[in-house]
Amino acid sequence: MQSFSAITVLAVSLLVATPGKHTMVHTTSPQKEKGWISLFDGKTTKGWHSFGKKSTGEAWKVADGAIYLDAAGKAQAKEGGDIVSDQEFENFHLKLDWKISKNGNSGVIFWVQDDPAKYEYVWYTGPEMQVLDNDGHPDGKINKHRAANLYDLIAGKEGAVKPVGEWNTAEIISNKGKLEFILNGVTTVSTTYGDDNWKQLIANSKFKTKADFGKYFKGHIALQDHGNDVWFRNIVIKEL
Repeated sequence: MQSFSAITVLAVSLLVATPGKHTMVHTTSPQKEKGWISLFDGKTTKGWHSFGKKSTGEAWKVADGAIYLDAAGKAQAKEGGDIVSDQEFENFHLKLDWKISKNGNSGVIFWVQDDPAKYEYVWYTGPEMQVLDNDGHPDGKINKHRAANLYDLIAGKEGAVKPVGEWNTAEIISNKGKLEFILNGVTTVSTTYGDDNWKQLIANSKFKTKADFGKYFKGHIALQDHGNDVWFRNIVIKEL
């Protein structure tokens, strides 16, 4: 009995331990033990705000454990816009599920500098993991613009994305000069950043005129409003 009690006490201690400096935690106990924190509680938009503002636009809603952009609501003069995490991250492993509407387009943008006085949009500074209906949206016909591509920089490995309307599990790993995208367990992009190769990728892209694009390696996570219905859930992150 003494041995069993000791194990029980240890297990309870692991479950209630405070996971570092972050307070908004809604992950399961195995995730806590591994250092994961939640960026979305599944019920509210707490922890997120529209770019350059203090709250999220009304077109961003929460239902069935997902945060989603209501494109029809936005069309009815309700505010949308890209939303960004309250917290900034540098070396991290981000995981989330996304689902896109038919013919839809969105993205997960990272290293975002939330400074509207200097930058008009999140993509002026932050690179993007593309979220797309490859078969229905025109961008699906453009190399480097397809789902799980490093948007306009690197074309990703094909065959990982699920049919439109189904949930996809995406991962972005940014760690000390190495960047990796994973979609549904398949590594779609693996590259370096901050080096000459990274600078050349930018120089050959549509972002070449944005002076600070891809130059900051710490910033906010953003979910893109591209005017189409899109859903995100199970958004968790681990600092590396």
